[in-house]
Amino acid sequence: MPAMSRSKAERRPKTPSLPGPSDLSEQSSDAAPHGASPGRRARSGNFGASESTSLLRRSKAASTTFIALVVAIAAWWGATALQLFPTYALPSPAAVAQAFVSLQQHGFGNYSIYQSIGVSLYRLAFGFLLAVVIGIPLGIAMARVKLIYRLVDPFVEFFRPVPPLAYIPLLVVWFGIGETPKVVLIAAGTVPIIIINSMSGVRSTPPVRLRVAQCLGANKWQMFRHVVLPSALPEIFTGLRVANGVAWTCLVAAELIAAQSGLGWMIQTAGQALRVPIVITGIILIGVLGYATEMIIRVAERLLVPWKGQS
Repeated sequence: MPAMSRSKAERRPKTPSLPGPSDLSEQSSDAAPHGASPGRRARSGNFGASESTSLLRRSKAASTTFIALVVAIAAWWGATALQLFPTYALPSPAAVAQAFVSLQQHGFGNYSIYQSIGVSLYRLAFGFLLAVVIGIPLGIAMARVKLIYRLVDPFVEFFRPVPPLAYIPLLVVWFGIGETPKVVLIAAGTVPIIIINSMSGVRSTPPVRLRVAQCLGANKWQMFRHVVLPSALPEIFTGLRVANGVAWTCLVAAELIAAQSGLGWMIQTAGQALRVPIVITGIILIGVLGYATEMIIRVAERLLVPWKGQS
């Protein structure tokens, strides 16, 4: 019997042994040069590929924007060269550039161009910050406390459809033509937008996240700090970006009617004197400054909401 068992064992095919952890470590150490593990090399390779891809996308976006600007300026120059519009109605790009140089050298009225820009930015910053300080906390409170929602929502929905321009005569009567009516007008025009987006952002918090936080033993403050607020930030920043455009509209409207300085006042005064190149220069400056403030909000959004757009 022992002989038969040995013969069966000899005829049985030998199964190759699986490599153990030590063998795998030796193979990985032999395959990875300079002591680098394959996982680390793969991660570094993926990071380098993603970085190069992001740089390529940014370069493509910048080139596309540059091409669009060149095409727009070329179309403008072509329209003036072909005299599709009278010269006093649509001056050439060269005439507008000369007007900008003249504004830098001599200013307009009693103010330099940089003083006009500074005054407009000062008014916009104070009005917009006032709207943010009021709108975001109030929108969050309306989303979380039903009593506050019932008290404030009728006023928000009542004043939201009213154009901000309708407030200008009343604000001038109340506060005169100083800085206060302009700041109040910007805040009144942008607060409803910020309130609605903040309230919508809080209400759009996924219930699954709230349940997970409750299962982990989070209290109300921890749930708000780590779940509700991060979930609401994307929509809050969307509201800020929309409110930024409305703030510039309110600012220019206030400076057109009740101001003695600023870019809106410069456009209004130059238009009355038929100095169209200065009018177009002021419009371009407002557009550039509005785009700059929009980019500031975008940068803040990328820093505070880095997970937006990621699956």
